[in-house]
Amino acid sequence: MKASLFNGKSVLVTGGTGSFGSCFIRRLLDTADCRRVIVYSRDELKQFELEQRLDSDKMRFFLGDVRDRERLMVAMKGVDIVVHAAALKQVPAAEYNPMECIKTNILGGQNVIDACIANEVEKVVCLSTDKAANPINLYGATKLASDKLFVAANNLAGPSRTRFSVVRYGNVMGSRGSVLEVFKRLRDEGQKVYPLTDERMTRFWITIEQGVDSVVKAFSRMQGGEIFIPKLPSIRITDLIRAMDEEAEFDHIGIRPGEKLHEVMCPEESSRQTLEFSDHFVITPSIQFFDKTLDYEKNAEREKGQEVADGFEYSSGTNDHFLSVPELKQILKEYGL
Repeated sequence: MKASLFNGKSVLVTGGTGSFGSCFIRRLLDTADCRRVIVYSRDELKQFELEQRLDSDKMRFFLGDVRDRERLMVAMKGVDIVVHAAALKQVPAAEYNPMECIKTNILGGQNVIDACIANEVEKVVCLSTDKAANPINLYGATKLASDKLFVAANNLAGPSRTRFSVVRYGNVMGSRGSVLEVFKRLRDEGQKVYPLTDERMTRFWITIEQGVDSVVKAFSRMQGGEIFIPKLPSIRITDLIRAMDEEAEFDHIGIRPGEKLHEVMCPEESSRQTLEFSDHFVITPSIQFFDKTLDYEKNAEREKGQEVADGFEYSSGTNDHFLSVPELKQILKEYGL
């Protein structure tokens, strides 16, 4: 982490008590000298528990929902940097409660944008998901809309200092509600039969610390309007189960509604806007900003990217880096799983 980027700054994290938010805040407290670190979230109990764990005089806690524009306006007074991590993320819940997901992920995202521009926040990074690329479920569709809002927000900000970018990555190992939690619970209960949707299924895989790294790097690299996508390994779901239990048997339950065999983070349709860097990809804006001098082939760190081939797609199924069962075992061991 480039600690100097956050030194003396007021940083606000929406959804700050979640898996990503709490890890990101811990990193800030350990490596940077922030003026304030603000948690903005809905759950008072989780805020209390996080406050007990962190015990820092730099911390501030705001109870509020991203659906509440006025509350966001108050929370962002004097804020320099915002990480927007709040979202409704459960695919089945979104399918059954579509308007609730839209209110939080789309309308709430626009509220964050409005509050950031009104308070002249310097830099904003919104967390996205692989499900936003060619979405087939409502959650992914709302996050695609959110991505579009945060990219276009750079035009709304105009000549002000506020700039917006997006970081998109895959399944976070061990995050709340992840498939790993389900498999771990079954294993700990002594189960030998694990539910499997399809033996061909693959996913991108990232640790929460790597997710934090990607967001931190985005802040130093961003010019505004980019969708940053880290290069990640893929896993086969069957390999993950075997890494947890070598004697596992599978109960084939079929693909659930809104679920894909493979995840895509750079869709083929965006290949003409995609640049490849050493450790990440960037999808550049499809719209022209007022600032026509921006050169996305060189980021703010002066790293140079190259155009990808026409028709390029970054998919977990065709990725050139898959984690093996022994590698997965080692990772799980390191995380006490």
